[in-house]
Amino acid sequence: MTEARFTVSAKGIAAGVAAMTAIVALSNYLVQFPINDWLTWGAFSYPVAFLITDLTNRSLGPRAARRVIYAGFALAVVLSLWLADPRIAVASGSAFLVAQLLDVAVFNRLRSGLWWRAPLVSSLLGSAVDTALFWSIAFAGTGLPWQTWALGDFGVKIAMTALMLVPFRLLMPALPSLFDTKKTA
Repeated sequence: MTEARFTVSAKGIAAGVAAMTAIVALSNYLVQFPINDWLTWGAFSYPVAFLITDLTNRSLGPRAARRVIYAGFALAVVLSLWLADPRIAVASGSAFLVAQLLDVAVFNRLRSGLWWRAPLVSSLLGSAVDTALFWSIAFAGTGLPWQTWALGDFGVKIAMTALMLVPFRLLMPALPSLFDTKKTA
């Protein structure tokens, strides 16, 4: 898909960056709090990052989605260093960058198919990569049950990916008008 078909929207990119920064910082804070031997609270918030990326990609294109990722990454890592352990911030940043960029590439390849295919497949693949990288970097060698947390986390990400299809479908028609800079008479 050519980038020329997308309208650059500073307002849309700014909204994506703000949402991405908030969700990643929140998730990095919440991952420090286990629910049980299988889950932390961060498992429920982080999948929203894929929704943000996919909505940006669908409405503004892959270039804008990558801008949101890079800016959200930088701001979220700084906030995460303040809100969470530095090891979590580094693990999160590394996993986030790789997984989200993969999400953009896969989404863009599948964007012309059925409306749900691109966000579902790209988010599932991104979630698998994110889970493997984050948990192994953040907690390997700590003695904590990170392998079971990773399995539980990925299970929640699968469920949340399916659930995020609902807001994706509902928000898509509204996004172009929210970010349109043209005035209507």
